[in-house]
Amino acid sequence: MNRSTMVVPQAASAAALELSYLPSEDIASRPPTWWQNVLGIVGFGKLPAIDAMQVPITASMTPLLGKNVNLCEVWRVAGNDRPLANGSAGPGRLKYRYCDELLFGSIIVDESTLQAPGPGQARIDADAAALLRATELAYQEIFAVLRQTEHRHLIRIWNYLPEINRDAGGDERYRLFNSARRLAFRNSGQATTGTVPAACALGSPAGSPISIYFLAARQRPRMIENPRQTSAYHYPSKFGRHRPIFSRACLLSESAGTNLFVSGTASIVGYETIHHGDVSAQTGETLANIAALLDEANRAVSAERYCLDALKFKVYVRQPSDLGAIEAALSKALRPATPIVFLQADVCREDLLVEIEATGESGAHTGSMV
Repeated sequence: MNRSTMVVPQAASAAALELSYLPSEDIASRPPTWWQNVLGIVGFGKLPAIDAMQVPITASMTPLLGKNVNLCEVWRVAGNDRPLANGSAGPGRLKYRYCDELLFGSIIVDESTLQAPGPGQARIDADAAALLRATELAYQEIFAVLRQTEHRHLIRIWNYLPEINRDAGGDERYRLFNSARRLAFRNSGQATTGTVPAACALGSPAGSPISIYFLAARQRPRMIENPRQTSAYHYPSKFGRHRPIFSRACLLSESAGTNLFVSGTASIVGYETIHHGDVSAQTGETLANIAALLDEANRAVSAERYCLDALKFKVYVRQPSDLGAIEAALSKALRPATPIVFLQADVCREDLLVEIEATGESGAHTGSMV
């Protein structure tokens, strides 16, 4: 593991995490002073054409839908008056950048480089083995970095794997991913229920690498569950031999700036998908689930700090032809200036047509993409 700065800066003023969705051309023209506080940048359909020196740049591989074709997701810290530190691990596979309180990291693993079928082994079995190995490696490297930098609390993680619903080795790729993720958590001494990060897992196009990016903190977060839904780590076995590992939301209650992270949320009540085939109804049900999470977050902080109108959203659309119906459903519940990014991606269950994630600021009422 390589790190350009071995001593973690001591805390000065508290760092406030900021999330923005900005055009790549806007990012490229920012002055050096702006770049000093950038933790990481995420492109969508591909890596953004940005020369960011040692700032981690990654891509979800899920293409943008609608008008905003060149947007990037930008994570920065404000109120931090010390230099950020950079590092890499896993022969350069994992890149990360951090201040005293927060860390952003990303890792991309090409499954094809891990395929090594033995004599007579079916190709489909090799595909399954490569996915299992790639996922386990990625998470092992993530946890190793968090131990070394002492940002031990994984608060939010984004997982993108190609062809998430395809069968491989007799099982769905998403279920294989869950098995490998659970093994990596256990081998790294991580909890697999309760104190697990907010997360999402979406499908990217065939041939894409596995792409994962994440946020971690030194502060212990508060995990939020939804009273309308069964916790994912308690799903029945019909959804796979190994349950997904994520909390419905995560709250950094004492942190400034962006401090609420709502996991990928869909039209699930209890543990069952509802409104089969009706994308408008699924969108409405998803918003109801997010509203329930906001109620729980406000209860956790004993104040009315979070509301739908103050969130920033990413919406994953399975079928691009459904985009208009989803936009119409959202417009009924959200104000016109609400920041929303639409992406085309397969959702982890084939009967789910839309998934929505969100971030929130304590008491924030901003309405621009910035």
